[in-house]
Amino acid sequence: MDRFLEILEGAPVQSGIFTPENVLLSLLLAFVLGQVLAWVYYFTHSGLSYSKTFVQSLVMVTVVVALIMAVIGNNITRAFGLMGALAIIRFRNVVKDTRDMIFIFCALVIGMAAGTQAYIIAIMGTILLTMVSTYLHLTGFGTHQSHNGFLRFSLKEHIGPRHPLPGILKRFCGSFTLISVQDSGYGSSEVEYAYQLMVKNAKKNEKMLSELEKVEGIENINLTMQEVLLEV
Repeated sequence: MDRFLEILEGAPVQSGIFTPENVLLSLLLAFVLGQVLAWVYYFTHSGLSYSKTFVQSLVMVTVVVALIMAVIGNNITRAFGLMGALAIIRFRNVVKDTRDMIFIFCALVIGMAAGTQAYIIAIMGTILLTMVSTYLHLTGFGTHQSHNGFLRFSLKEHIGPRHPLPGILKRFCGSFTLISVQDSGYGSSEVEYAYQLMVKNAKKNEKMLSELEKVEGIENINLTMQEVLLEV
């Protein structure tokens, strides 16, 4: 137990020799910390581009980098040889989300720390990253929830000064802007309207729609709420 604690505290490796127990501990620790990193990513992920293979890759990258650092050791020749080997490999995968790229870098750093037997740094770094990611996720830091929406409908006449529709929008929206007015044509008197809305409370959208449906002459009501995160 004392030997294990001594290794975990990052006791210097004599003459740059990586003993089997040190290498095994480095790989096991990288595996555990890689899973912690992957679970943090899984629970704090939001958006449309979730990938199971990416989550699994975070664990594998951490272990592989730890193994690479153990192979290199203090040998400069091996380091240059590994750089040359990696230069041959072309990574064509495009990381769409900046947050995904940050997690990849974290996996690399944790793997390097574990592989070079800086165990305390690896553990403390993982804990700190977990705390930061959880805080950002729970607080919604940086989120701008303006509840942007687009309202489209058709009327049998143009909206006049005393029309009830603007009053309804004022009740449910912080602001609204008319972005288009178009006659339907083909001998019809219908007019198609499109508004951009800043909804006060998205939970009251159904009530707003029910109020709009009561307006005489209104048809084809369509409300589209803009997603907080849109990815292509």
